[in-house]
Amino acid sequence: MTIEIKKSVKPIKYKSAIDKLEDKLEQIKRNEGNELIWILEHEEIYTGGTSFNNNEILDKSINFVKTNRGGKITYHGPGQIVFYFVLDLNKRGKNIKKLLTAIEKTIIDTLEDYDINCFADRKNIGIWFKDKSGKVNKIAAIGIKVKKWIAYHGFALNISNNLDAYKKIIPCGISNRGVTNLKTIKKQSYKKIKSTLIKNFLSNIKN
Repeated sequence: MTIEIKKSVKPIKYKSAIDKLEDKLEQIKRNEGNELIWILEHEEIYTGGTSFNNNEILDKSINFVKTNRGGKITYHGPGQIVFYFVLDLNKRGKNIKKLLTAIEKTIIDTLEDYDINCFADRKNIGIWFKDKSGKVNKIAAIGIKVKKWIAYHGFALNISNNLDAYKKIIPCGISNRGVTNLKTIKKQSYKKIKSTLIKNFLSNIKN
């Protein structure tokens, strides 16, 4: 199966990106297009998934949109990698759990390359990092939607984004854990991380 791979340099408006993902989904439904991986950054925005509650917005002045992905409320902005995909699960065993495991393994494997150990937690979906004090912070948020067995949306990995932005919400509806980014965990170059994420994801969705 051919997968189109896109990397956008300039920040993309959230609605524009979702419209393009849904266009791609319709093409795949009609057997007229290839699957897609699209890596980008968003302009600053807060998005609420299908299970979010209004009381998770602490600052009512934020730029917020509801979306049809799974999950609760999160923040997107510069310094955060958003890894979108549109994948035809009709041709991949119709296995959502296997896709979620592939996403988690992709992030964990990639961060191991940077000597950062993190872990998945199915009760609190996402990828987490425990610091030296024992505090657990989210490093990557995951949210997917499946329509006619075509999966889309994806995950967001924090590199050097503004962590203060998360103080305006209850991130992913979880109040007893925090949010961090890679630059806070370990100051090093992450310039090649997009290519590593793509390589690992392609490998993990084959298995």
